[in-house]
Amino acid sequence: MNREEVARLIDHTLLKPEATPAQVERLCDEARRYEFASVCINPVYVKLAAERLEGSEVAVCTVVGFPLGATSTATKVCETRQAIADGAAEIDMVIHIGALKAGDRKAVQDDIAAVAAVCREGGALLKVIIEAVLLSDEEKVIACQLAQAAAADFVKTSTGFAGGGATVEDVRLMRQAVGPQMGVKAAGGVRSYADALAMVEAGASRIGASAGVQIVEQAPQR
Repeated sequence: MNREEVARLIDHTLLKPEATPAQVERLCDEARRYEFASVCINPVYVKLAAERLEGSEVAVCTVVGFPLGATSTATKVCETRQAIADGAAEIDMVIHIGALKAGDRKAVQDDIAAVAAVCREGGALLKVIIEAVLLSDEEKVIACQLAQAAAADFVKTSTGFAGGGATVEDVRLMRQAVGPQMGVKAAGGVRSYADALAMVEAGASRIGASAGVQIVEQAPQR
């Protein structure tokens, strides 16, 4: 992959709680310069990012039920609706991890489906964070299948806040679980071009990274 190709796979990410407006503006400026797929920022900064990126092809992505997935479905729906109204075109939601661990598949699927319906209504993409580091391989597969059944657009490995990030093994397993049509996003710990390439070779179709500039700078020219 050359620089342009890898850049179009990257969600340029800043989700730290201490992120400032100036840092978000810089993130947006970098995303515009490198032509990343999106910026991924906390909901409070969606309006700022949408204004900063107006006229560019960079999407605004934000997070819902983040980082624990333990807010109510009604809250996730409300967050999603507000984010889309503020200018978000992509939503990364965290599943109800406790319900999955308890074997309550219906609760997990219904939670995702409610957010997916709001995303469809608002023309936004939905990525579902399964938080793979907390799951067994069997649970990872189930989570991916439930996200697919709930009409999400992507499954995503991690929040980056649960003590682990994307692994090649998890990305490969998730790709096998959802087949070729659904998106798979590798996020958490992808810090180099070599990391990004390994994730893509394993089946990732999007990369979430705070090191987007570094990754692109390491990539070969066209």
